Amino acid sequence: MSFADEALRGLLLELEKRLMDGEFRRDRERVSGLLHKDFREFGSSGRVWSREAILDLLATEPWHESPGVEDFEVSLLSPEMALVTYRAVGGAGASLRSSLWVREGEEWRVIFHQGTKVPTTQG
Repeated sequence: MSFADEALRGLLLELEKRLMDGEFRRDRERVSGLLHKDFREFGSSGRVWSREAILDLLATEPWHESPGVEDFEVSLLSPEMALVTYRAVGGAGASLRSSLWVREGEEWRVIFHQGTKVPTTQG
């Protein structure tokens, strides 16, 4: 991976972590700065969230500890588009997550996100 790729990987990892941070999530203005105007999310519940609906939800969401991030990968699809995939692990279990980020000028914004719960195994 080139330096530019490593820099982009670090940036997108930081942006994903911001969007998982309980305090950051409740700040509508800060979150809206990272969401593309056409943002959509496919939630683990099967619900489809619009940009406005997710901003409303996050503003009233109870505080929770940010999950850990494992297996974080970035695939550059074009100079202006990147696919991010990772596993989020926390108190509520694990989920596989994917985000599509687009660059607008010098800023990266997420246009699509999906979370899929990982079933727990019974031992």
